[in-house]
Amino acid sequence: VTCLDISSGGGLGVSTSTDGTMKIWQAANGEIRRLLEGHVCDVNCCRFFPSGLVVLSGGMDAQLKIWSAEDASCVVTFKGHKGGILDTAIVDRGRNVVSCSRDGTARLWDCGTRSCLAVLSDCGCPVNGIAVGSAHSSLSLGTPENPPSEREVRTEGKILLLAREDKKLQGVGLQSRQPV
Repeated sequence: VTCLDISSGGGLGVSTSTDGTMKIWQAANGEIRRLLEGHVCDVNCCRFFPSGLVVLSGGMDAQLKIWSAEDASCVVTFKGHKGGILDTAIVDRGRNVVSCSRDGTARLWDCGTRSCLAVLSDCGCPVNGIAVGSAHSSLSLGTPENPPSEREVRTEGKILLLAREDKKLQGVGLQSRQPV
């Protein structure tokens, strides 16, 4: 097991593995409900969307995938990273997601169009972990150089933290793309 998450209601769990699979299971008793297959090689990370019915995963195959927890179908595959995906984050209710990779980038994706909206950071070393959260009002997140896409939803006032392999923690304004 390389990663796990519990749904917001606590009823389901999801776990990833080095054999390229993920399992959806009942949190109360550990009973396996679904086997999710589609990544090639290790699946590094998994995360339930706020609904608890959808799962986001990233693997060493450099693919980010969205799955139905109800029928185990892969409904979206995002491609664009050049190295294995190491972590993910869901923005607000999940119209947008963020991924980070061994290729040194963090990317913002639009789930509806299956497209990369922005490379949020390219730091030249693997990004091992990320977190998205609301920034305190006293923190200046910068101003976007260009207006954000209409596909970008609720990124204002949010900070993206990157845990880099070079032992640095980096902050980026999610909407502005500016270092914090």
